[in-house]
Amino acid sequence: MSSTSQHHHLEDLLEADKNAWPLLKSERTWGSWKLGITLATAAAATWCYIIGEYVGYYLNFDKGFAALFAGSMIGMLIVALAAGPICLRFGVDSIASTKPTFGSRGWVIPAAMQQISIIGWNSLLLIFFAKSTTQLLIALGIIAEGGGKLLLPATILLACSLVFIILLRGSSGVDRISKILVAHVFVGFWMLYIIISQRWGDLTAATPAYASASPLWNYTTGVEIGIVSLLSWWPYLGAMIRMAPNGRTAAVPIMVGMGAPVPLLCLIGIAGILVLQVSDPAEWLRTIGGPTYGIIALLFVAAANLGTAVAGVYASAIGLRHFPAFERMSWTTLLMLAIGPVVLVGLVIPELFFANFGTFLAFIGLAFAPLCGIQITDYYFLRKRNISIRWIFSNGDHSGYWFTGGFNIAAVAAMVAGCGTYRYLLNPVTYESHSPYEYVTASLPAAVVAGIIYALVTVFFNKPAKKGGY
Repeated sequence: MSSTSQHHHLEDLLEADKNAWPLLKSERTWGSWKLGITLATAAAATWCYIIGEYVGYYLNFDKGFAALFAGSMIGMLIVALAAGPICLRFGVDSIASTKPTFGSRGWVIPAAMQQISIIGWNSLLLIFFAKSTTQLLIALGIIAEGGGKLLLPATILLACSLVFIILLRGSSGVDRISKILVAHVFVGFWMLYIIISQRWGDLTAATPAYASASPLWNYTTGVEIGIVSLLSWWPYLGAMIRMAPNGRTAAVPIMVGMGAPVPLLCLIGIAGILVLQVSDPAEWLRTIGGPTYGIIALLFVAAANLGTAVAGVYASAIGLRHFPAFERMSWTTLLMLAIGPVVLVGLVIPELFFANFGTFLAFIGLAFAPLCGIQITDYYFLRKRNISIRWIFSNGDHSGYWFTGGFNIAAVAAMVAGCGTYRYLLNPVTYESHSPYEYVTASLPAAVVAGIIYALVTVFFNKPAKKGGY
């Protein structure tokens, strides 16, 4: 291939990965190693520290790890089974994978969920970036204690600008930043070693601050937090794995690159809240290893959030492409629309959002557990893996996925039932629960109930009416 041909081929790839259309085999260039690094860099962000912190409210160090590991593996498996098959098979993103279940117009429901979820996570990450940067400057003596109030919004704007610049070249920006920032995963393990080696006695003696009288409830809550943390990867997964040529390339990176690092790095958050009793990870990070170690750790922690935020904004932008109004919009404008709400949250309500992260996390489970249950039921049990890519991208009533006015009432009914099940078992705001939550979590029953309702409405309504292409 001549240099000119290579240049044109690269331009085609760059344009292909900036739209929501299915990627051709020649355009899906991420091997196992590249995909694994990208997923690990995104998954093992500093949100793990905050997730671990919430688990540390209810469980000690060893039980917290066991609960998170179990929950993470369960959550990752559910997400992979729900979005993975269609995204890998056809080279499409997560939103496209919902059109056979929600309909040619009904996909706007999961699309809205995707955008809200990514905005929330990116806001958290970039607020954390700003907090870590502020603590770094304090540690370096550049600013005094308490002098970072004005610095916070400026740093959030800086972070958003960096994400925007990195993504101007599409998925290559995601790949490049992942290769650079993958080092933060090892920095995280090093921080964990310092905590364990220096404060092991304190760790084993520490008592969770908000543990209930029921050890089973505490453990189940830890598992639930692990599950919903990985369910939150549904909005991201499709945009990443569609770059892989086949399922064999993606299977191991998905489970190892995303599922495994999360509970390990969450241990840092568990240890931090148990030993230091400080709720802000950015604050305790500079105390665990002394000034020098703290500065190094904070530097990497601040940078690490950019890797995940880049992946999030990219997935958000690809998701927006499905809306007709944004389909032909320039990539630059689309990026601005994707990152704009993050800027707004970061500037207007950063502390309020940061302080209510637990509620946001529970709402992730309430929304995405039913969604995954619907997709798994439809793909494996009702359609028997028979999907039409032509119908996915046909938006009129001639599409087999038109259902009723473009909406699948089975999916809507199943979402309502699944969300109601979750809300009954676990209140996302107060964390009050009802039996049998302590035995089954809230996410798993929500997924199962949604799947059952979806199957029943499909069998007794859609199939007899010949709706949905079954």
